[in-house]
Amino acid sequence: MSVGIDEISFYTSNYFLDLRTLAEVQQIESEKYYQGIGQEKMSMAAPDEDVVTMAANAARPLIERVGTDSISTLMFATETGVDQSKAAGVYVHRLLGLTSNCRVVELKQACYSATAAIQMACALVARQPEKKVLVVASDIARYDLDTSGEATQGCGAVAMLITANPRLVEIDAEVGNYTEDVMDFWRPNYRSTAIVDGKYSTKIYLKSLKKAWESFSEVSALAFDDFSHFCYHLPFSRMAEKAHKHLSKLNKAGLSLEQIENQVEDTLHYNRIIGNSYTASMYIGLVSLLENGKKDLAGNKVGFFSYGSGCVAEFFSGTVVPGYEKCLHTLSHRNMLEARQEVSYDEYLNLYRHPDPRDGEHHDMPTSTQGRYRLAAISGHKREYVIC
Repeated sequence: MSVGIDEISFYTSNYFLDLRTLAEVQQIESEKYYQGIGQEKMSMAAPDEDVVTMAANAARPLIERVGTDSISTLMFATETGVDQSKAAGVYVHRLLGLTSNCRVVELKQACYSATAAIQMACALVARQPEKKVLVVASDIARYDLDTSGEATQGCGAVAMLITANPRLVEIDAEVGNYTEDVMDFWRPNYRSTAIVDGKYSTKIYLKSLKKAWESFSEVSALAFDDFSHFCYHLPFSRMAEKAHKHLSKLNKAGLSLEQIENQVEDTLHYNRIIGNSYTASMYIGLVSLLENGKKDLAGNKVGFFSYGSGCVAEFFSGTVVPGYEKCLHTLSHRNMLEARQEVSYDEYLNLYRHPDPRDGEHHDMPTSTQGRYRLAAISGHKREYVIC
């Protein structure tokens, strides 16, 4: 019996800022973003959107197909939690109409936790093959204005159904892990934006890739040449290319620059126009690979490197299932992206600076999102969500 990803769907906001606009305001060449970091646009959450509404929107197509009764567990991965105690997934549980005997838990470890959720979900399904586990990763990447991280902002959510005998990707049991206590990126409870040491974080990312790969190689019979494609955590698209060159060099693969790029290029299409989505980014990269692959991926091995600052990293592998293309949501994803509204720089600032009420008074949120679910109000320190 195999276990893995049976279905996958993602969601992002209907607003975006073109990085050419940001470059113009900053009086720099737009190629610094378009080519330098490989980013073209960044999604901006609407005032009535948060990780809960995005998660529910991402999961909705999956629930519409399998129904609410079949989900035994909902695992919610995020580093943009809305409460220090209550799991954001509990709100999603209600919005999706899941049953009362469905367990819900929130996981956090920077951008890595969706991978932890998938591994836990696979273990649950392996124990009870008739069960289905819904894994949702949802985040809003925010940095201070006029910092190096500003152009890498974004938002998005991805929902994955983990089942026995999956229709998309079979996940292998062997994994390679690496953990180290470092301060390359973090966000204290009293801050709404992250603190990042960019150069140091890149250094730790690459070190973690080396260590996780070495750990993986000790337990798996797979070699570098057994993989046709690689999905990396995507704080920005150019990072995947840098990481893959690093891994190729470690394995003395002797690949040309074109071959190296071909193994990651198809994973980057959506991230370039969405921006960083933290826990969701690598898995939106997987959607991009499956929906934009230049060849039939059936039977191909895919390598996954998941990285969460601070840091925890994991390398694991999966096999694309024949017939996978029949189970994708390609058209709806492309329609969603094409329907987004570009904002001016002033409109971007208004979205960025939209009030985050903390006084306990009643605050209605302006209706802005085009999604099915929205944050209608915050009142008495309680978040009120509605279905549109």
